[in-house]
Amino acid sequence: MKIAQIVCAFPPYAGGIGQSAYRLGEILSREHQVSTFTLAAAKEKNPQKPEARQKIIFMYPYLRVGHGALPLFLPFRLLSYDLIYLHYPFFGADALILLLSRLRRKQRLIIHYHMDTPALPGFKKVLALPSRLILPRLIKKAEKIIVSSQDYADNGNLAKIAKLYPEKIKVIPFGVETDVFRPKIKTDNSKVVNQAAALVNFVTRHFIKRGGHTLLFIGGLDQAHYFKGLSLLLKSMKLITSTVTLNIIGTGELKNQYEKEVKSLGLSNRVNFLGKVSEDELIRQYQNADLLILPSINEHEAFGLVLIEAMACGVPVIASRLPGVRSVFEDGKQGYFCEPGNVRDLAEKIDQLCRDENKRQAMGQAARILAKDKYDWEKIADQILDEFSNNR
Repeated sequence: MKIAQIVCAFPPYAGGIGQSAYRLGEILSREHQVSTFTLAAAKEKNPQKPEARQKIIFMYPYLRVGHGALPLFLPFRLLSYDLIYLHYPFFGADALILLLSRLRRKQRLIIHYHMDTPALPGFKKVLALPSRLILPRLIKKAEKIIVSSQDYADNGNLAKIAKLYPEKIKVIPFGVETDVFRPKIKTDNSKVVNQAAALVNFVTRHFIKRGGHTLLFIGGLDQAHYFKGLSLLLKSMKLITSTVTLNIIGTGELKNQYEKEVKSLGLSNRVNFLGKVSEDELIRQYQNADLLILPSINEHEAFGLVLIEAMACGVPVIASRLPGVRSVFEDGKQGYFCEPGNVRDLAEKIDQLCRDENKRQAMGQAARILAKDKYDWEKIADQILDEFSNNR
């Protein structure tokens, strides 16, 4: 079957939607002919394509604002495909897909609903208004709506739609390559390996971590990712009583603003901006971190891919208690949830795990187990291939 995957962002641009679309396209390419149509990164004429089975087609529309665009020739390029796989949101392209659905009524449509857009900043809020009319019509046309959790479908903009078309909602979480994202010491049944791991943990608990703990934040430092809550985390650093260092991975036009916040808060010697890093360096940062923090402020955050990457590396996590996000792990077992926007609550949760080394170690082990049991990409692959193989 010929599948056209439509997504607003794609590697090398860093972001959860693009990263997951890349992996899903690779999975579908095992059994189908997949072409991915996506926006080229802004101001990048020849973006480097990742190695892929799927065919990757970068678009350069003149009418574009951020990750929204009107690639006017897209419907004509999609006429020969059997199935359209639209990753939502993609403002502008959604209107063109709706138009195409009226022209080719037998062409199949599956929507992957990534997130609500409740509080877009500035002019983008106006540009998103047409989507409120378009989305219900697209969902009526679509045969399936893939969501990362039932919790998010039941408590966001999809709630009414989920009640009208419950048979269309298909829950498939995002995944992680647990053989790549893994703890520094890979435990197995070997007595020697387990003894070495125990020795490293003992030294870490009693000597190294007495000098402080490392927090990790990963997210775009651009306007598109304003909801990640980095400013909230920086403010919480002033309330944390434990000795901590924060490493920030990500780039974007708001980096200078965040650097000014760090300086004004007197945190320059405790916060490190690492920029964009390679996958090997990303994994190393996960492995060396004590906690991964995802302090998102609203429902733009629907899942949090960095949560399962951190857990796969054996790192406990702290995240905002938001619909969808709160279903990724179990509070008190693989990490803690904090109240969205609550600086003091976030600081207290960080302090709790920094003070209790045994608890933190136990959470890290539980996190690794959960990542392997629930989020391994090979298990997700079976689910996604089944949904695309079945017509309804």
